[in-house]
Amino acid sequence: MSLSAKKAIFFDLDHTLWDFEKNSALAFEVLLPKNGINILIDDFLHHYIPANVNYWKLYRDGLITQQELRYGRFKDVFVALKYEVSDKVIQQLSHDYIALLPTNNHLFEGAIEVLEYLKTKYSLHIITNGFHEVQALKMKSANIDHYFETVTNSENAGFKKPHPAIYEYALSAANVQKCDSIMIGDCIEADVQGALDCGIDAIYFNEHRLEAHPSILQVNHLLELKNLL
Repeated sequence: MSLSAKKAIFFDLDHTLWDFEKNSALAFEVLLPKNGINILIDDFLHHYIPANVNYWKLYRDGLITQQELRYGRFKDVFVALKYEVSDKVIQQLSHDYIALLPTNNHLFEGAIEVLEYLKTKYSLHIITNGFHEVQALKMKSANIDHYFETVTNSENAGFKKPHPAIYEYALSAANVQKCDSIMIGDCIEADVQGALDCGIDAIYFNEHRLEAHPSILQVNHLLELKNLL
C-alpha cells in the first residue's frame, strides 16, 4: 500500500480518537449514585462494555432503533446483575448519560500530537456512526473539532458504516477521490473492511492488539501513524 500520495484522512471518532471507555466510566461514577443505583462501578462496567458493543452492532446492522440501543444496553446490565430497577430509572439514566458523556474530553494518548502532524499534510475528516448532536459535543469538549473539514455521521448520510453509501457520502462531502483517501478506525468490520470494500485504503487502530489478518495495516498507538503517513 502506497500512502505517500494520499490527500485526505478519514478518522472514526469513538474508540479511535475519543477515549470512549474512559469518558464513559467517568460519567457512570457520577450517574449511578445520582440515580440511586447501588452497584460498584467495576461490576457495572464489566457488563455494560460488552452490552454496549453488542447493541451498537445491532444498530449498525439496522436491527434496532436508536431508542432501543439507548434503553437495551442498560436493561441488559441490570438483568445480568439481578438488580431490580424500574423502567423509569433506566430511562432517566439513559437520558442523563447521553447528556453527560460527551462533556468528558479524554482522548487517546498522542491524539493531539498526531492531528497536529497530519493537518499540515492532509485534509482531515470524521466518519462516525454516532449521533450528530452527541458527536459534535464530544469533539468540541475535547477541542478537536477545528482539525476536521467535514464530519459525516449516520444521520446526515442516511447509512451506517460499513455500508458503502456512508463512505461515498463522506468522499463527496470532502470532495476527494477514493484513491486519494484513507480510513483509520478501531472496528475491523465497520471501519476497516467497510472502507476496503468501498475501495478506500484503511489502517486498523488496534489498541488492544487483537488478532487481525496479516494483510491489514495496523497501529497499536496513534503516534505510530507518523511513521506511516
